[in-house]
Amino acid sequence: MTKAKPFIKWVGGKNQLIKQLEALLPADFDEKEDITYIEPFVGGGAMLFHMLQTHKNIKHAVVNDINPDLTTCYKTVRDHPDGLIRSLASIQEDYYSVKSEEAKKEYYLRMRDRFNAKPADPIENTTLFLFLNRTCFNGLYRVNKAGKFNVPYGRYKRPLICDADTIYTDSLLLQRVNILTGDFEQTFEYIYGNTFFYFDPPYRPLSNTSSFNNYTKESFNDAAQIRLKHFCDRLQYIKIPFMLSNSDCSGKNKTDLFFDNLYKDYNINRVWASRSVNANGAKRGKLTEILVRNYMWVNHTQTNFSNTDNQLELAL
Repeated sequence: MTKAKPFIKWVGGKNQLIKQLEALLPADFDEKEDITYIEPFVGGGAMLFHMLQTHKNIKHAVVNDINPDLTTCYKTVRDHPDGLIRSLASIQEDYYSVKSEEAKKEYYLRMRDRFNAKPADPIENTTLFLFLNRTCFNGLYRVNKAGKFNVPYGRYKRPLICDADTIYTDSLLLQRVNILTGDFEQTFEYIYGNTFFYFDPPYRPLSNTSSFNNYTKESFNDAAQIRLKHFCDRLQYIKIPFMLSNSDCSGKNKTDLFFDNLYKDYNINRVWASRSVNANGAKRGKLTEILVRNYMWVNHTQTNFSNTDNQLELAL
């Protein structure tokens, strides 16, 4: 059977870091019963699908995102896989029948306009969302200040638009997932029993030109990053374990200790990740990201990370 995996391409997806994230889970994670797993920024869902397939003691899962097109996509995959696959197969056949690159670009722009008109039907909206995801430049999702999707054409000749096997497999796994749309703080109300949070928010940009976090017309700025830290403090107060990913600002600029200072009372680890989204190929490559935890004991098998010099270990 096909293994569940993200059905969309997503900037900052965690496929390449899964082993490192898994190794930093609490050491007793698999010993607990009836775990509630919560992701307030679900994105492409790589960690979600990994956790649901790997840890059978996760009985409840809650995911959230502020991007309504993304959460509609998740709900459509979960609730209407047959209709979605028929619709995707149709648009894929149409796109493949277009021969010249210029005509394909025109087709893409027409579909982008249709998507920006916000069709009410969830299958149509998700079909256009996934079509654009597979045919736009680098699978980006970016909107302008008016909330309009504005990523240019990606010049792919025969991208896989209808991945029926993945949709069916993901749909089965998503049956036990509650899908929310809105601000991340609403997920606090869904804490139940043995709960674990994984945060993968829009990353703080390393430079003025490196930000790809405009998933909505409201950007996730430093004030939002600080608000997220205060949310993590609420979890710490009631002894709920969490893990959080973000960019390593100090890796680019040694004097930029924004996250080191913000999360100074928690564990901070650094992991190596590949950067592939950049128009300049010379600027792609390896860079470090931070992983923040509020618990001490981890499963050290498969780890590939380094500790910060000033980390404070907090056991729950």
